[in-house]
Amino acid sequence: MTTYLRPALSLVLLMTLVTGALYPLAVTGIAQLAFPEQANGSLVRDAQGRVRGSALIAQDFKGDAWFHPRPSAADYATVASGASNLAPSNPALAERIKREANALYQAQQGPVPQALLTTSGSGLDPHLPPEAVAYQLPRVAAARQVPVERLQALIEASTLHPLVGPPVVNVLALNQALER
Repeated sequence: MTTYLRPALSLVLLMTLVTGALYPLAVTGIAQLAFPEQANGSLVRDAQGRVRGSALIAQDFKGDAWFHPRPSAADYATVASGASNLAPSNPALAERIKREANALYQAQQGPVPQALLTTSGSGLDPHLPPEAVAYQLPRVAAARQVPVERLQALIEASTLHPLVGPPVVNVLALNQALER
């Protein structure tokens, strides 16, 4: 029996050491050397150097003077991140979208973009399509008493063009630029 048990236990201990300690340490070390900003959470800091959030996680902005991200099923909390799991046929989802659409609707601009009404899969996506950000332009311009053209230039400067996929705007980064 020990003929089989000893090699099996040795192999379990060896694999635990390799896959549970050595490999994670090696990957962490390489990530810290090659991509230190991303490995540490893509943290966003204010002018005083305080951490204000992560470029990878949406934050809720209240008031007309800010661009708003897409809704969050987790109320922008990272611990409870996730989708709402409401099916398209669920009356609660339809009611929430109707309520959001009524709150955001501006007659002169047409229908509210879908990205401002629906959550992302994680509930924390910080990106919006440029059209969804542009829909908010008149509200933000009026609240800040800034010409729409100036804000449009800020949006264009904040628009990311990934190698794969459509252009997106990081709302947290855009609001930080707006604050400056």
